[in-house]
Amino acid sequence: MASSSQSKALSATLLSLALTMSFFLSECHAKSSIHHVLRRFGNVVVSPPHKHKPPFKPGPWKEAHATFYEGGAGTYGGACGYADVVKLGYGENTAALSSVLFNNGQKCGSCYEIKCFNSTQWCKPGEQSLIVTATDHCPADNNGGWCDPPREHFDLTKSGFLQIAEYKAGIVPIRYRQVPCQKQGGIRFEITGNPYFNLVSITNVGGSGDVMSVEVKGDDELRWSPLTRNWGQKWQSNSKLIGEGLTFRVRTSDGKTTTAWNVVPKNWQFGQSFVSQKNFRGMPLDTNNGPNP
Repeated sequence: MASSSQSKALSATLLSLALTMSFFLSECHAKSSIHHVLRRFGNVVVSPPHKHKPPFKPGPWKEAHATFYEGGAGTYGGACGYADVVKLGYGENTAALSSVLFNNGQKCGSCYEIKCFNSTQWCKPGEQSLIVTATDHCPADNNGGWCDPPREHFDLTKSGFLQIAEYKAGIVPIRYRQVPCQKQGGIRFEITGNPYFNLVSITNVGGSGDVMSVEVKGDDELRWSPLTRNWGQKWQSNSKLIGEGLTFRVRTSDGKTTTAWNVVPKNWQFGQSFVSQKNFRGMPLDTNNGPNP
């Protein structure tokens, strides 16, 4: 009889503890916007909430110069590895950056707002605004040229240059700032190479536009494998990726990260392109908000 009473008392105690824990967890869940509740080995640990990074914002205005060069769409992607920039959706509003800005390919894909200034003779009326994507490198000639360090310089396409300045000018002073890249659709991944050497070209990146690191994980892998920048926005992997579905994780210069889960199916072939359902976003740009005169 005593044993039965003890058993009932123990059951009541356990029930009380269960109800108390259930109430505590429900309260924690209700406050999940404030705290994340992690439960491990019966202990409840409260961690700070995950902070989402704000959209990429335009940078400060700076001064530089701009020239232009002529060529077909297939020549505008040069040192970034974009091939035909028109087919990739960049259009002809592109720029080759001087060595200081290009930074060994790290700024490939970044976007800039450019305005001609301080030249009433050569600037188009009304301080026209031009948005360009960095797709190439304007190499230094080490002889005092415009693209030599430490100069910040933009070599524009002819069609882009003519939107802000007169053809006869040849070179004009500009104000510029890095701005969010506004893209349609998701990030695009193209895989080339061979079974022992994989090269991944990453294009159509929104937000800051400039990719700083890439990781890949196959369906059969538990860990992420880092890719290394081969040149421009072409990233190299020495892992055996053939025959596996692939997921890519991409980080841009402003620290934002996105994961393209299962973007590449198992039966992929070299030369194919795959588009993620995700992309980075940037703050909407007000091109009327120009620099102070």
